[in-house]
Amino acid sequence: MGLIASLSPRGRSGFGASSTAEQVTAGVDLTGKTFLLTGCNAGIGRETLRVLHRRGARVLAAARTVAKAQEAIDACAPGAVPLACELSEPASVRACVDAVTRDGAPLAGIIANAGIMALPTLTVRHGLELQFLTNHIGHFMLITGLLDRLADDGRVVVVSSTAHRRAPAEGIDFDNLAGQRSYAPWAAYGRSKLANLLFTRELARRLAGSRRTANAIHPGVIATQLTRNMGKAVGVLWGAMSPLLLKSIPQGAATQCYVACHPAVATVSGEYFKDCNVTRSSARGADLALAARLWAESERIVATLSP
Repeated sequence: MGLIASLSPRGRSGFGASSTAEQVTAGVDLTGKTFLLTGCNAGIGRETLRVLHRRGARVLAAARTVAKAQEAIDACAPGAVPLACELSEPASVRACVDAVTRDGAPLAGIIANAGIMALPTLTVRHGLELQFLTNHIGHFMLITGLLDRLADDGRVVVVSSTAHRRAPAEGIDFDNLAGQRSYAPWAAYGRSKLANLLFTRELARRLAGSRRTANAIHPGVIATQLTRNMGKAVGVLWGAMSPLLLKSIPQGAATQCYVACHPAVATVSGEYFKDCNVTRSSARGADLALAARLWAESERIVATLSP
């Protein structure tokens, strides 16, 4: 447990930065409920898989390959269903949508956990910068493709980040989605995380009037495989900081587990959570006009991607 997390106060929910995924789901019975989880094979995704399984949930556990998903399942969630979902490949996302649809079970929750961070050099795939494609467009395709599988009271939880504040000044630079004008690793990551947050705001607006909800979360700063692109020197420093400043993986998984499962959040929608409590985003992160524009542009992009 990091020192800062352990000293942080608990919020109105009764939980805080030091709370773990097991603690925030204590007493929650998920028997008979099915969840779809991306990025199940490592870090807070694997811990989320373990805790959902422990609480009785049936988990459709997605990773880049079935083998990666199965390895995680064998380690911590026997009986979960392994799925391949390479978010940067439209064909893989569509195949995952088809597999979940064939499964037939209504989804009590979709937890969009997977992501990549701060690629040191510009990488373009399918005409888009890879972080924007993977973190936002891939999840946009997956979630919108499965809305008819979402239970009447189903919840969508999207992992954003406080790094959404690092997005370009205009928020989403629609004229630079391939990095053709400029590329900076953290700005591009921030844009993708802002897109996650804005997508959730617009999805919540579209779900209004139903019992379905959509919320975004910041998991905290955690030393996981997500930091693998930071370089050796930064990695060493990151490792040295972990015991003092960073959340543990069980603490990092807490907020998404809380928002996906806890009864107290059943009717909360369109919010941004940190440390298991509603928090304020940047002004851009609350810009509903920008959120609507991003949704329309995302639909346009998806329509151009090869089936």
